[in-house]
Parts: sequence; structure tokens; C-alpha cells
Amino acid sequence: MISLVIPTYNERQNVSELAKRATIALQKTDELFELIFVDDNSPDGTADVIRELQAERPWIRLIVRENKRDLSTAVLTGWDAARGEILGCMDADLQHPPEVLPELFSRLRTGDADLVIASRAVQQGGVSEWKLHRRIISWVATLLARLFLPKKATPVRDPMSGFFLLKRAVIANIELRPTGYKILLEVLSRGVYAGAVEIPYTFQERAHGGSKIGLVQVWRYLHHLLRLSKAKRHHHQSGNC
Repeated sequence: MISLVIPTYNERQNVSELAKRATIALQKTDELFELIFVDDNSPDGTADVIRELQAERPWIRLIVRENKRDLSTAVLTGWDAARGEILGCMDADLQHPPEVLPELFSRLRTGDADLVIASRAVQQGGVSEWKLHRRIISWVATLLARLFLPKKATPVRDPMSGFFLLKRAVIANIELRPTGYKILLEVLSRGVYAGAVEIPYTFQERAHGGSKIGLVQVWRYLHHLLRLSKAKRHHHQSGNC
């Protein structure tokens, strides 16, 4: 079974379309699947829309967190509740095209990778209409991530991706301690995997709603990198290079 976790906060206008497109995409895999929405008590009624979707779609599940608001820990909450042996996550704002899901799954099942990442940074991948300053910010953030990640993760060109599938064994018995909105950094750093593969996709612009990235998220990202850097230094000092 594929368990796809979708964290939400104020995504009322997007979840219906996302559920429709993700369902169509996952049906093409010929595998059982579930869509697990983890909503951080959205004031716009996102959870109510998801409950309406559940009425005729038994593969849709909903978890509402009352007092938390953090994308990475929302993903972990969903994975903890997941029934599948294949875990995944994607954003709810349709910037991650669900149509890529069958290819992600195919590479995970037929290849030698334990982790398959939808990537903007490989050939044929990219972003749709980003302005220059946004491209620069993304480039700097990715460069910092690659500097702080352990050696096993450095071949990954888009460690900032929030759209990926992995085998449950990658994170089994591993304590993940993410913060902010880049859960893949934690998986790459602490997970146990033989190989990671990147599949190209084009990051789309939002049609509805606004970005959640602000100064708080930037601070959490930098704090997360600092913590990963300390872990990396400890790893080298202990001789486990």
C-alpha cells in the first residue's frame, strides 16, 4: 500500500482538486493507496472540505492537530498513522503535480532505490515562473543544505524537495527530529537507504492561497541546518565517515 501524506493549513481552495488528481494518478499504479491529510486546525475550514471528500472516498483519511503548526512534524504524524509499506509526502497547494506519482512509484518498485525524489534540479526539471530573486534564494538555500548534509546525501541535487516516496524501512527505528518545512533534509541525514533517485518535475505556481514561508520558517530552516551540521561533525569525530 502507498500512504501519501499531505499536510494542510488554509488550503480549502486546493484540496478537492488535489484529491481528485492524486487519486487518478495513484490508481494508475495498480496498488492500494491512502491519502492522509494532516490539517493543523486551519481556520478557513480545510478540514470540513476534506470530511466532505471522505463521504464517497474511503481511501481519504484526515488527522486534525489542534495545537501544532509545522509541516515537517505534520508529515511525521501522518507517517506514524500510515498503513502502507510505501510512504510519501507532497504539498497541498498543487505546486507539486500529482501526475508524477506513478513514475515515482515505478522507480521505487522496479529500481534499486529506497528513496525516489521529485526533483527540480535534474535535467528536464525546473520551476515555472520564478523571478530572479526567488531563484537566487532557492539556490542559496539548496547550497547550504548540500554543505550540511552527510556525504551519503550529497549526490542528491534537490535536497529541498517536499515531494517524494520512500520505503518504510528507510525510517524504521530511526528518530527523526525535523523542524520547519523541509522534511527531506531529515530523511536524507538520518534515514537508512541504499540509494536515492531523482525524477524531474516542474514546480508549478499557486493558483489559490498564499505562501506559508516567512521569517519564522526561514529561522526554523537555518536552525535545522545548524542541528544537522552538529550531527555531521559528531559523526566524523566518532570515526564513522
